Amino acid sequence: MSTSAAPQGHSAEEPVALGTVTDRLVDANRRYATGFADPGMDARPVLQVAVVACMDARIDLHAALGLRLGDCHTIRNAGGVVTDDVIRSLAISQRALGTRSIVLVHHTGCGMENITEDFRHELELEVGQRPPWAVEAFRDVRQDVRQSIRRVHTSPYLAHTDDVRGFVFDVHTGALEEVEPS
Repeated sequence: MSTSAAPQGHSAEEPVALGTVTDRLVDANRRYATGFADPGMDARPVLQVAVVACMDARIDLHAALGLRLGDCHTIRNAGGVVTDDVIRSLAISQRALGTRSIVLVHHTGCGMENITEDFRHELELEVGQRPPWAVEAFRDVRQDVRQSIRRVHTSPYLAHTDDVRGFVFDVHTGALEEVEPS
C-alpha cells in the first residue's frame, strides 16, 4: 500500500521514469521547462508579504492562502519556527525586496510536538559533533505561534513589524485559526 499520491500532473496509471526520486524530479523539470514562459516578474512579491510556515508536506501553502506565483516570499522550516535564519530571510525580504507584512503558519499534528531537544544530543552522540542549532521543539502549537510573533516583534533587524499575524492550519479541515499574541 502506498502512502503517497501519484506525482502531481500524473495519474497513478501513467508510467513514471525509473531511478531515484531526484531523477524523477529532474525529469519532471525537463517537461516543465519545455513549456515554460518567463512570467516577466522580478523577485519583489506583488502582495509585499512574507509567509513563514512549517515544511510539512501536507500543507499546500499557496492553495491554502489563495496565493499565485509572485505574490509572496515563502520561508519554510521544521515547525515554521522563527529562527535566526528565518529572521535573516525576513530582513532580506523586507529591506531588499519590499515586503511589509508577515504571516506565520504553524499547523495541527506537527512533528515538532513529538520531538525533544534530546534529538540534538542523540545526533551529537551518533555523528560525534554537536549541531550548532536548537531543535526548537514545542508542546503547544498556539504558544509556539505566540513565541514566533514575539521573536519577529523584538528583532532589531526587521523594519516592518506592525502587520504580523500568526495562525494554526488544521491539516484535517484546511482551515486557519488565528492566534492572538500574548
